[in-house]
Amino acid sequence: MRIFLDANVLFSAAKSDGAMRRLIGLLRAGGHEIWIDHYVLEEARRNLAAKEPAALAALETLVPQLHIGALRAPDPAFSATLPLPEKDRPVLAAAIHHRCAVVVTGDRTHFGPLYGKTISGVTVHSPRSAAVMLLTTAPKA
Repeated sequence: MRIFLDANVLFSAAKSDGAMRRLIGLLRAGGHEIWIDHYVLEEARRNLAAKEPAALAALETLVPQLHIGALRAPDPAFSATLPLPEKDRPVLAAAIHHRCAVVVTGDRTHFGPLYGKTISGVTVHSPRSAAVMLLTTAPKA
């Protein structure tokens, strides 16, 4: 299954060798494809540089393990239909564009009301709900 990660998941995975990094490893070991795009990657880099600069090296070690989709500006008409603030729309639009089945985000403020909902074929999950759902089911190509 294709899984798209939001920048806050990458940030957490780089910041510590904790739950997020383990989740990514378990998903990869389970045969899932982990996707990001340059928008998400640059946001994670920017936030790490500002808040946890020592973690940038861990991020760069993690990146080669992920599929990186090209940065593509979402269609403004389509993007406007997404039930998110403008700054978060590119994340969901990229997950849709890269044909991911799931987007994983810890952003409860903006994505929280969408947790468990499917939009244009992409189901929005918190890291916890993604772990429960994805680690207890067989991967699908």
